[in-house]
Amino acid sequence: MANGKRMTVRFSVLISIMSITPIRSAMSKKMTMKKMFAGVFVAVVALMSVAEAATVSVDWDDPVGIVKPVNGVGQPPMIGAPTSFPMMRYLKEAGIPYARLHDVGGVYGQFRYVDIPNIFRDFDADETDPKSYSFAYTDALMKALDENGVEPFFRLGVTIDNPVGAGFPGYFIDPPKDFAKWARICEHVIRHYTEGWADGFRMKVTYWEIWNEPDNQPDAKQNPLWNAPFSEFIRLYGVVAPYLKAKFPHLKIGGYSSCGFYAGVGAEQVAAAHSSPRMEYFIDCATNFLAAAQQNSWPLDFFSYHSYSHPTEALRQVRYADELLNRYGFTADKTERIFNEWLPYVSHDTLGTAKQATGIAAEMIGLQNGPCDLACIYDARCNVGNYSPLFNPLTYKPHKAYYAFTAFNELRKLGTAVRAKVSGASSLVAAAAKGTGGAAVMILNDSNAEVPLVCDFGGREVVACRLTDDTHTDASLPLPKTLAPRAFVIVLLK
Repeated sequence: MANGKRMTVRFSVLISIMSITPIRSAMSKKMTMKKMFAGVFVAVVALMSVAEAATVSVDWDDPVGIVKPVNGVGQPPMIGAPTSFPMMRYLKEAGIPYARLHDVGGVYGQFRYVDIPNIFRDFDADETDPKSYSFAYTDALMKALDENGVEPFFRLGVTIDNPVGAGFPGYFIDPPKDFAKWARICEHVIRHYTEGWADGFRMKVTYWEIWNEPDNQPDAKQNPLWNAPFSEFIRLYGVVAPYLKAKFPHLKIGGYSSCGFYAGVGAEQVAAAHSSPRMEYFIDCATNFLAAAQQNSWPLDFFSYHSYSHPTEALRQVRYADELLNRYGFTADKTERIFNEWLPYVSHDTLGTAKQATGIAAEMIGLQNGPCDLACIYDARCNVGNYSPLFNPLTYKPHKAYYAFTAFNELRKLGTAVRAKVSGASSLVAAAAKGTGGAAVMILNDSNAEVPLVCDFGGREVVACRLTDDTHTDASLPLPKTLAPRAFVIVLLK
């Protein structure tokens, strides 16, 4: 209704409808008027559900960089673990580049996977002795990922202990009692997976993240991830990061998975984030951390952070994070920007819906076009609860949101991002890529109104089109002339 032209058209139609409605007699006037206004109401609603037409055009001669690995996931599907991981094939089929290993080791992981207290179970043991480590369960998980072409993104730390916020004790969230020893333990974990130490592996594991959300709550007694002041975490990072970087200069060491920058852009608190409503505290922690890292020249190969906001708000926070890092000298050529927990529209009502799937697709394209180097949605587990957007725990089959990842993978496989422009309807978003295998365009409509669609693909021929919306799931169809509400398409071209 904001567009004056559309408003004029709608009122013209309304007047036309009213002018042709017959009024035959005084007796039938009331019934006729009721029918007339009912018809007018239906007509107006129908008109309001059709948005302004949009034109999507692609300039194949204007490359804008690589298609980035913003289609990573958190916590992979653990069905069948540790003896088998049958659902890992879905990650392979979707071309998932990274799986972040956080919240793998807690309640559902039976305190056996990934977390440092699960691998090194007695902190007083000899960290140089392979017998001090319990690698078996994490080995099985790492092998399953590796066999399916997914690189682990390894979080060094602990799983969230949610009951702490309700007054229950936490068991693994205290700071290590000896920071230097904890660094040496992490060193041996890294050597096990990348250098074969202790009958280990020589896997590609590039990213090693120190802790997760130590800023979750300002009151340590309420913090489910770090039972100490944030200043103690800064001190931990100052010991561990330089040590690990000296041992593994070829790997990427960073952290710390900040709760995010809602306050930086005036965004509302999101209950699904399970973090403090004092959002300014997150920014205070980040500025204190970055100031210390800058002053002490600590390595920060990447800075990671989170958001559970609506896609538009989340992308504003991504830009804020970029600006904040620049302010402290951690420019994009020195420090990667990693957005490794995100999920829009978090609720039971949106799981499996086209609304959430399209929101996820919109956020991925926004991350591709914004100052973000790598992203991992939270998450890819197959479980009950609000944080399992990709898989149905009753059927073990993909939700609609999974196909946002298969669609984006068509761009990733091609490699070179090119400029895609949308004119007209503001609810449409597009991304395009080209490569030796052809070209592809991903288009989505993250609104409640259908949008007439005009596509200018520069003479390229459409060879396939797959649509996901309220009534279709990755359906092979001709390129639609109107894109339905809450819908995305991936168009393959030659």
